[in-house]
Amino acid sequence: MESLAGKVEVQLGPVKTIITVYSSNIVRVTHLPPEAQQPPQSLVVLKEPGDVPFTVEEEGGCTVIKTDELEIVVDPGAGTIELGWGWDSLVELDRSLEKVEVLGEGALSPRQMFALADDEAVFGLGQHAGFSAHTGLNYRGRVVYLAQRNTDIAVPFMVSSRGYGLLWDVYSMGVLELRNGRLRVWFEAGDALDYYFIYGPTLDRVIAGYRWLTGEAPLLPKYAFGYWQSKERYASQEEIVEVAREFRRKGIPIDIIVQDWMYWGKHGWNAFKFEEERYPDPAKMVKDLHDLGVRVAISIWPFFGKETEIYREAAELGHLIPGTGLVNMFSEAARRWFWEKIRDTFFRIGFDGWWLDASEPEVGAGLVYVTMQHDLKIDNERMYKYLNIYPLLETKGVYEGQRRDSNKRVLILTRSGFAGIQRYGVVNWSGDITGDWTTLRTQVWAGLNYSLSGLPWWCTDIGGFWSGSPDSEGYRELFVRWFQWGVFCPVFRVHGTGFPKEPWRFGPEVERLLVEFIKLRYRLLPYIYSLAWMVHSEGYTMMRHLAMDFPGDDEALEVDDEFMLGPYLLVAPVTTPSTSERDVYLPDGLWYDFWTGKLYGGGRYVRVEAPL
Repeated sequence: MESLAGKVEVQLGPVKTIITVYSSNIVRVTHLPPEAQQPPQSLVVLKEPGDVPFTVEEEGGCTVIKTDELEIVVDPGAGTIELGWGWDSLVELDRSLEKVEVLGEGALSPRQMFALADDEAVFGLGQHAGFSAHTGLNYRGRVVYLAQRNTDIAVPFMVSSRGYGLLWDVYSMGVLELRNGRLRVWFEAGDALDYYFIYGPTLDRVIAGYRWLTGEAPLLPKYAFGYWQSKERYASQEEIVEVAREFRRKGIPIDIIVQDWMYWGKHGWNAFKFEEERYPDPAKMVKDLHDLGVRVAISIWPFFGKETEIYREAAELGHLIPGTGLVNMFSEAARRWFWEKIRDTFFRIGFDGWWLDASEPEVGAGLVYVTMQHDLKIDNERMYKYLNIYPLLETKGVYEGQRRDSNKRVLILTRSGFAGIQRYGVVNWSGDITGDWTTLRTQVWAGLNYSLSGLPWWCTDIGGFWSGSPDSEGYRELFVRWFQWGVFCPVFRVHGTGFPKEPWRFGPEVERLLVEFIKLRYRLLPYIYSLAWMVHSEGYTMMRHLAMDFPGDDEALEVDDEFMLGPYLLVAPVTTPSTSERDVYLPDGLWYDFWTGKLYGGGRYVRVEAPL
């Protein structure tokens, strides 16, 4: 055992283990191969360990590390690490760095196992309600796949109902199996098995600790919390401006309208040019929208068609991943160049936000663990070791670039995320989901687990990307219910393909309902913007599992179709058709029905009316 500058080094079988004290409630545990001299440099964690008092003692063959809040017991004989707090603890039972072959190359595969308590619930890990969908919020009894893809966001950070969190600083694809009282962790490849243990005991403090390590969330511009109107796609300058004018003519509040893809037309895929016949004067388009009081975001992709001038420029400068049109976001020079092209083409004429689509990156169809980007080469390495971190680096380049050139707050909408992405002004949306009742139900779980991953800004394609027709009575009901729930999400955004989704497309009666709820969003905006400040300044979480505010309530822990929006609003969406009432669990306390003013005592379920 050796103690140096806040670090304690021990030997656990063939693995060299370094425990680093970051604060009284946060420690880093790094398992290294014997030949490694020090932990790898992190792409995720920004914070350096502080000057924290702690003690190291030898007791009965074990190394015991104590801070004011934690007691870590390393037992070389049993091969365990016990991460203790108060009268409770989490035990790492086993770990290894297995020598494996990936794509014909030798690699190390980090693996480990923890013991879980019988009544322990596990949340977070990004967003998993799409291709790897499961039932409910709690991951116990399930297998979670950490691999970026459309509708799945891989974030290697989990929180436990026992009041701790685990953040793995590993970038390859992974699997977490939470069965039979064990948490088994597997990553395909990495130079180390590197993780952070964060003690709360509150979930708010766990998430604040995660942000302390990986970066605070900057405050988004106020207009990001208003109403977003989008579709696939506005096909001309005239169309997008006319839609904004119609909002103003009708007196319907709106803050952001979005220009989706294909505006480049004849110039080729993602050419960073507007087709002149349909967009004769993009600068005037932006000015006209601004004159209407409407901000505008634009779709930008991380890869270029070979037919484009920008592809040829990027290739000549060495800014592409070999064999693709994909920008090498692992290169600082390529990231700077990418931002400069965005700045010169879009930012200088006034665009307000960046929709960074397909940031997984999506370079071709593939199943989980059989991804096209797996075999790509970056800086003489294969991408499999860094598979999940591309969206973090892409958003880093855009955020840091805009902040170098302007004091304007950054607003990025993107489909994938990773640990640390909150520091780059990112809103994630849940991907190209289907417009049906089952999907609406799973999106509630998706949003709550995303928020419990330490990431604050999230939304869906209201009504589903693959949506029904506004002429269908059944779809109109679904859209209204989804829209009602969307009002209470961190970001309130409509998008989809096949049919336009402006409020007036659904007929007068539905339009009236939708406009009422848009106006409700704006009535709530002072509250929502105050919550956004708390997110930035305190590491707060806006969209909250009931267990965050009612930690001693066993029933609140089990409820998966309600949530708190900040400390004062309990939201219980309707996610089934032909429903005019629903049961709502009210934790202990006094509760007022927002719609009727009726007072209820808590600690029980109540049946409330829920008219469309």
